[in-house]
Amino acid sequence: MTGDDRVLWTAGEIVCVMISCCAGAELQVRRREEILLRELYPSKSDLYARARDLRAEYNDDAERH
Repeated sequence: MTGDDRVLWTAGEIVCVMISCCAGAELQVRRREEILLRELYPSKSDLYARARDLRAEYNDDAERH
């Protein structure tokens, strides 16, 4: 991770991070160094809402396995 990364949540080996930039923010879901999902958002509030939804999905998946 770089200095601009902000960890939003973790679930086992999965990490969700926000990377701020001048045009908004980027959401990434990673497993180790592999990027599983990458999405760009014009506002941080939209990114946070998506991160909450993803956290619920990944936590549900982790509980089933």
